[in-house]
Amino acid sequence: MLNGNERIVKHKIGLLNLAEELSNVSRACKIMGLSRDSFYRYRTAVGNGDIEALIDKSRREPISKNALKRRH
Repeated sequence: MLNGNERIVKHKIGLLNLAEELSNVSRACKIMGLSRDSFYRYRTAVGNGDIEALIDKSRREPISKNALKRRH
């Protein structure tokens, strides 16, 4: 099972691959439901820092649905 970051990176790489396959950035973005601005940010990130650059460092770990909630 993929963790959160792996799923996000897989989705971003999927967009880049689809755009290359279709030879049409606008169409790939429309299919994937993302903006062209996002595509170009992802492409720049990969160009500057390889695939690891696609990991969004600002995201926090998701809270499990089964986690106990603390009451103060």
